[in-house]
Amino acid sequence: MNYEQALKYIAQSNKFGIRLGLDNIGKLLELLGNPQDSLDIIHVAGTNGKGSTCSFISSILKEAGYKVGLYTSPYLETFTERIRVNGEHIPEPEVGRIIELIKSKIEKMVKEGYSYPTEFEIVTAMAFYYYAEQKVDFLVLEVGLGGRYDGTNIIKKSLASVITSISMDHVNILGDTLEKIAYEKAGIIKENGTVVVYDQSEEVKGVIKGVCSEKNAKYIEVKFSGIDIKKSDIYSQVFDCTILGKRYEDLEIKLIGEHQVNNSVLALSVLECLNLEVDEMSIRNGLLNTRWPGRIEKIKEEPIFIIDGAHNEEGARSLRKSLDHNFKGKKLTLLIGMLEDKDIDSVLDILMPIFSRVITTTPDNPRAISSETLAQKISMYVSDVTSKRNIDEAVRYILDTSNKDDIIISAGSLYMIGEVRKLINS
Repeated sequence: MNYEQALKYIAQSNKFGIRLGLDNIGKLLELLGNPQDSLDIIHVAGTNGKGSTCSFISSILKEAGYKVGLYTSPYLETFTERIRVNGEHIPEPEVGRIIELIKSKIEKMVKEGYSYPTEFEIVTAMAFYYYAEQKVDFLVLEVGLGGRYDGTNIIKKSLASVITSISMDHVNILGDTLEKIAYEKAGIIKENGTVVVYDQSEEVKGVIKGVCSEKNAKYIEVKFSGIDIKKSDIYSQVFDCTILGKRYEDLEIKLIGEHQVNNSVLALSVLECLNLEVDEMSIRNGLLNTRWPGRIEKIKEEPIFIIDGAHNEEGARSLRKSLDHNFKGKKLTLLIGMLEDKDIDSVLDILMPIFSRVITTTPDNPRAISSETLAQKISMYVSDVTSKRNIDEAVRYILDTSNKDDIIISAGSLYMIGEVRKLINS
């Protein structure tokens, strides 16, 4: 099976939808020899900041000389982004080889009466198999959706369960309150494990503490009150912080926004809790070299063009805070496309007051809200609204109608901004 055939095979499993439960991926991995059992895993769940936190951890460990697997989703531009070792994407021929093996195992399990695995289960099984073959020292594993029934939670043990910021998202699957969502995320906590938690609302932390108590897990809360941000612009941020009693000065990251400083401190706290051999130079270089595309990322100058995957209330607040800080009083243009099952009204309430012009488009996803319907909603906030059905057309239009000193923001959906990124960089 070649790469294109493998991607087609993975995509066709979409028709089986999302199913909660771990029986299917458990059976598939059993047939593959349970590769996940051989891995030392740092497991990361949360609503916002999972990918950034994973990327910080992975980058620091790589700088310290370890061989590090990084598993994330969704991808922005190419499928192979999801499965990396020391920053290198899984080679395309390897995708074809492993998916051909997995296909044979799926045929066997279906004959035994098991349901067909979902797309995420197939990709996760491939990732575990690849990382085990590569003999990585550590796997930084991002949860796909929720935690308790997520395919990644088939693992029996982890070095640490990390829970980033939790907010309202996927309410139709995870629950309609913060407590219900937090309970699903806390499902990754293991018996007698170590749990490192982003400082957030008391209701969320209360749920996580309760699960830790039930599972006799060690609860470690990361406080952000001791952070001193000395410099913050659209190019980098410099800050001091104290992590578990250890003081760091003049740490620098290229990721934009105060929340990314918090995510980097969370990542550092995880490594500190695990007592891994990581020297300060590796920490500094790892933080500085961390890249996480599509999260308040500047992709063009003249006009300045920034993309961000903000698609829920908390993501919108982080984006708004960063834009207020960096572009106060400037004329801003927004290119936005969203999925219909997101909290669109909350995102619009937060973002629209700072934009003078908005272009809507439709992300290439069956769950997308149409550009016309989104434009109608936005016209309640902004008078200058233009609808473009096609992302390519929308990007060309916004560049053709902008001056070199304008500031353009593209946000609302990761499915859209990956395409925008590709078009701008091509």
